Amino acid sequence: MAAMHPDLNSITNVVFGWDPLWVSTILFVITYAVIVTETINRAIVSGLGAALMISLGVLNQEQAIAGVDFNTLGLLTGMMVIVAITRRSGIFQYVAIWSAKKVKAKPWGILLMLSIVTATFSALLDNVTTVLLVAPVTLLITEEMDMNPYPFLFAEIFASNIGGAATLVGDPPNIMIGSAVHLSFNDFLLNLAPIVPAIMLVTLVAIYLLWGKGLHATTQARERVMRFREREAIRDPALLKKSLAVLTVVMIAFVLAHPLRLEPATIAMFGAGVLMLLNNLGRHADDQSEDVHKSFGEVEWVTIFFFVGLFIVVAGVEHAGVLDLLADWVLGMTGGDMAVTSIAVLWIAAIASAIVDNIPFVATMIPMIESMAPSFGGAENLMPIWWSLALGACLGGNGSLVGASANLIVAGFAERAGHRIPFMRFMAVAFPLMLLSIVVATVYIWIRYL
Repeated sequence: MAAMHPDLNSITNVVFGWDPLWVSTILFVITYAVIVTETINRAIVSGLGAALMISLGVLNQEQAIAGVDFNTLGLLTGMMVIVAITRRSGIFQYVAIWSAKKVKAKPWGILLMLSIVTATFSALLDNVTTVLLVAPVTLLITEEMDMNPYPFLFAEIFASNIGGAATLVGDPPNIMIGSAVHLSFNDFLLNLAPIVPAIMLVTLVAIYLLWGKGLHATTQARERVMRFREREAIRDPALLKKSLAVLTVVMIAFVLAHPLRLEPATIAMFGAGVLMLLNNLGRHADDQSEDVHKSFGEVEWVTIFFFVGLFIVVAGVEHAGVLDLLADWVLGMTGGDMAVTSIAVLWIAAIASAIVDNIPFVATMIPMIESMAPSFGGAENLMPIWWSLALGACLGGNGSLVGASANLIVAGFAERAGHRIPFMRFMAVAFPLMLLSIVVATVYIWIRYL
């Protein structure tokens, strides 16, 4: 999100001469509160909140558009199109079935392999897309084995958010932070990826102690899974080759983005365009139209428009000076000490992201942290705080079912399959386990940066 500096003199059009500080704060709190209750779709809520910010005069339309981070939107949209086309080849189902057979269909082995697959795909693609692909296959495998899918789905939720923390494209909070601070794919890879395997290991050990020894399946059930033919999952070998080629080039371009002078959104959208072109060469015009409509139809437009509204709502409170006041309050609490501020941001981000979706929380924190730059001698000195925010938000998303979008998607799949995941049952185990991962992250941040 581009930094915007409040200029109270420029706010002259707030209705009835009301104080823009209070108008923007009330709108922000109401928007946030309704999003948290989930009584109304979050895209509707953020859109109405954004419209009110403009209609009541806190922002004009030009300022609202300036507050939208199109780099984040472009990166998300491009990757969603690439994944939507790639999954038609059947590669993700192939990998899941191959993983289960590789461990001879032993329950703990399947949980372990699916968790590793989930974490890896979450880092390379994004965690929301990954669980959309892995959760249905997990339910199929556990049904064939007559097993409760809950431990498997629980582990995949954690793996998706932990793996997503490793890269720029892995989790929406990282995309937002990277775009705002102009951090590259390599920056995330070098600074966050090293701690992810350690957090993953600690989490899997804890999950093994909770459920590992109790996972059992009959010989007949295991044989049923071993009879699955992963090759039959590949529905379109030609599309598979095209998709893997484009994904490989896109990942290389992310790594080389800085010398290429390309933003992540440009790379993702370019990759999406190339893959759609390759997938439609030689087809009749009507078939092309149908394929393009299908590809764009699989983009999560609810998420995209939620982001648009959210960026404008946050731009409103930022423009009115609310976030500057919050930043001053945080600095006052931490005494302006870099170490204390970084660790405080890590823990606040983790706990807050467990209570509310980590996306709106990070959208609010970004301009607030940006306004701390003068206190720490410039924007270049804020890096420990940015890495703390990224780790706290991504890992904190594991603390409850509403902490991250990926969690809600898995819960939705489970409920449709007749295995509802109760909110409190999940949180009773997930929240302490999330805090354990934050302890590991705290040690890492302290040793590496402070």
